[in-house]
Amino acid sequence: MKNLFGCPWTMSGLVLRIGQCIFAAASIGVMATASGFSTTSAFCYLIASMGLQILWSFGLAYVEIHALRLKSDLTDHAFLSLFILVGDWVTATLSFAAVCSSAGVVILFMRDTNICRIETRLSCYMFLISIALAFGAWLLLAISSHVMFWFCCRYLND
Repeated sequence: MKNLFGCPWTMSGLVLRIGQCIFAAASIGVMATASGFSTTSAFCYLIASMGLQILWSFGLAYVEIHALRLKSDLTDHAFLSLFILVGDWVTATLSFAAVCSSAGVVILFMRDTNICRIETRLSCYMFLISIALAFGAWLLLAISSHVMFWFCCRYLND
């Protein structure tokens, strides 16, 4: 299990956490600079969930940096591993819900009602970019939570 990509307390796990922070921050940045995002609650929810993901991933990246610098093995702490697993699942669920709802609104705006052609003040393509970045952040979080699940299963069976 130690050789699995994204395993906690390893360099690949740290790369996943930092990638989550970068994608979520980029998604927030693009959405916040798009005009007209605040008129739709799904876009505001996307910003809120990506903000939560940044806080969660940054906190765990900090813990992983600390563990790597001190060369400490935090895998012996079952409570910590279960806490991270549940936190990953909650954050992933919220992020996926935000990405899906925002994507649904953009499809409604662009294809079903043609609001993007009528309302030129809406930055529909920036909405799309932000949603794609948020999906990337969710994908990295899904990888982390999947690896953490298998890590906890192995640890609890030992």
